Amino acid sequence: MSDTVVEVAKTADLAPGKGMVCEANGRPVALFRTEEGFFALDNTCCHRGGPLGEGFLDGSIVTCPWHGWRFDVRTGVSPDNEAARVATHAVTVEGDSVRVRVGDDAG
Repeated sequence: MSDTVVEVAKTADLAPGKGMVCEANGRPVALFRTEEGFFALDNTCCHRGGPLGEGFLDGSIVTCPWHGWRFDVRTGVSPDNEAARVATHAVTVEGDSVRVRVGDDAG
């Protein structure tokens, strides 16, 4: 498997403290902007499949809008249960372009 880096947003599309759902190589990705920068997770909560990109972001912790499960957007790990995790994706910013690295088999 190889990885692909794709532009998913412009820096102006996402204010600090917010999240959004975008698509990277056919995969729905939750993109967040914290005071530390941009972070990306799989958009699907590991509990019941809720859309993490539509969740509430508090610092670096996103809360799933469906059932309240929480994840650190920097690591994908739940602060409440370390066994609960979602996949993270590397994010780079080039100029005003926000890019996410995902595998070619995404989708």
